[in-house]
Amino acid sequence: MTQLKKIEPPLTMDVFTAGLWKENPVFVMMLGLCPTLAVTNTLENSLGMSAATIFVLVGSNALISALRHLIPKQIRIIAYIIIIATFVTIVDYLIQAISLDLHNKLGAFIQLIVVNCLILGRAEAYASKNSFTKTVVSALGMGLGFTLALIALGSVRELLGAGQLLGYQIFSSNFEPWVVMILPPGGFIVLGAWLLLFNYLQQRKIDQLIVKDQASHCSISSN
Repeated sequence: MTQLKKIEPPLTMDVFTAGLWKENPVFVMMLGLCPTLAVTNTLENSLGMSAATIFVLVGSNALISALRHLIPKQIRIIAYIIIIATFVTIVDYLIQAISLDLHNKLGAFIQLIVVNCLILGRAEAYASKNSFTKTVVSALGMGLGFTLALIALGSVRELLGAGQLLGYQIFSSNFEPWVVMILPPGGFIVLGAWLLLFNYLQQRKIDQLIVKDQASHCSISSN
C-alpha cells in the first residue's frame, strides 16, 4: 500500500511575523519570563540577553530541524537539551570574550537559557516537525519578538530608574530616579503596564470591528 507523503504548508511571511506580534513569546505566550524580569533593569542587559537568546534559539532549532529524522523519538528531549546546552556554552564563552562586564551583569542567566521554555518549546513544537528553512525563519521571528519585549522593558526601567539609556543621561539633573524600577518589583510593574496597554489596544480593535459589523447589518436591513 502506497504511503501518502505529507505536504508541508508553504513558507510565507506569516511564519516570520507571527513571533513578532501574534505569538510574541513574552507579551502573548508568556514564555521566558525569568530572564525577562531579571535582566531588563538596563537596556544594555536587555540587548545582551536578546542577542544570546537569538543565537541559541536559531542555532539549536536549525540543527534540531536538520537532524529531526535521525533523532529517535524516545530520546528526543535529551538530545534537544544537549544541542541547546552546546549552543549556550558557545554563546557564554563568546560574551565572556567580547565583554567581561556584560557577562558579569548577566551572570547565571546565560546558563539558564538551557531551561528557557521558549527554546525547548520551539524545538519540540516546531523545529522537530518542520523543514530547515521554515524553522530558521520562525526562530528568527520569535527571537526578534523576544528582543522587542526585552527592549520595551529594559528601556522603560532604565529610563525611569536611572534617567538614562545606555549610559547617556536623558533627563535633567533635577529628575528624581524611581529606584523601584531597577529593582525586581520594577520588572513586574513594567511588564504589567505593557500587557495592560496591549490588551486595551486589542480590545479597542475588537470593539471597533463589532461596531463596524453592526453598522453593516443595519445598512443591509434598512435596504
